[in-house]
Amino acid sequence: MIEEKIKELGLSLPEPSKPVGSYIPCKKVGNLVFLSGVISEKKGKVGSDLTVEEGYEESKKVLLKLLSNLKEFLGSLDKVKEIVKVEGYVASSENFYDQPKVINGASDTLFLIFGESGKHSRIAVGVKELPLNSAIEISMIVEVYE
Repeated sequence: MIEEKIKELGLSLPEPSKPVGSYIPCKKVGNLVFLSGVISEKKGKVGSDLTVEEGYEESKKVLLKLLSNLKEFLGSLDKVKEIVKVEGYVASSENFYDQPKVINGASDTLFLIFGESGKHSRIAVGVKELPLNSAIEISMIVEVYE
């Protein structure tokens, strides 16, 4: 059902991402799944190399990679009860302060896909550098059904 909703929205899940370090993409503890950070394909800093709008779109793409990792881990996105938390990191140029607008790309997409269950707590932080010169990194915490 969730995957049908994704298609209805004109979106698609990419191939799951592979870890670029010594970690696993997902870890389940009780009813919570902790998703490791996924980085964007676009490189550079938002505010100089990317606009807010480009960052917003890239944030959506990162979110879809996270959902792809979650689907591979759970077998189905229908097992998601609710999105608990999103942590967004934006490689930012000096004097760039619109990190929340960038991470809204992921948050807005979660609301569209999961409705009320997609509402979550969040941080949107500007950082100087991200791994592999990526513009965005996002991680999530998700509650799943037993």
